[in-house]
Amino acid sequence: MRQYDNLEEQIDLYYQYLFVTNANSKWAKGTISDLGDVVGGGTPSKARPEYYTENGIGWITPKDLASTKAKFIAHGENDISELGLKNSSATLMPKGTVLFSSRAPIGYIAIASGEVTTNQGFKSVVPFPEIGTAYVYSFIKHNIPVIEGLGSGTTFKEVSETTMRNVPAIIPDAETLSQFNDFCAPLMQRQHVITEETSKLISLRDYLLPLLMSGQISIGD
Repeated sequence: MRQYDNLEEQIDLYYQYLFVTNANSKWAKGTISDLGDVVGGGTPSKARPEYYTENGIGWITPKDLASTKAKFIAHGENDISELGLKNSSATLMPKGTVLFSSRAPIGYIAIASGEVTTNQGFKSVVPFPEIGTAYVYSFIKHNIPVIEGLGSGTTFKEVSETTMRNVPAIIPDAETLSQFNDFCAPLMQRQHVITEETSKLISLRDYLLPLLMSGQISIGD
């Protein structure tokens, strides 16, 4: 994964260069709600098996992000059905949505590589077209300590939808945003390809290893 990490480092360094080191004092000051629509999630009733299905609508939980550590995700451990989506507070979000876990724990972040839903442990951001996924992802990633500090709760900390919407944010000019998004696009596409290739290799390993251990096939085969 050295290549993947190198690509992520390039994105981080360019974000730092454009939006921190060389930040323009004339850029507008707003909140995350100026970068995109903040969307919560929901859980279809587990008592209704028809609300869950294989190869259905991707439904992501913080546990899925914890186990995969992937930057791009379209499906988690469970998928939900159209019926499950209709009868819950889960919301279908488009490809490019920035998924952010808002509790248990706060701070897991990923990008939807297809249409997805999440459980209520997320406050995701659907980027406005003029802002772009790359900027929203990088902004949230670099401000996780700030967002976490705004969390509240006695049993465990949680960031509410209102709190997430009101996280202070800088809105750069269109030219600088376009410059950043154009730089990031091929790097993030390559990261996505690497993620898919890695997933296929893991699936192949998980399929072959039991066969090798049981003697059903040999290295020679």
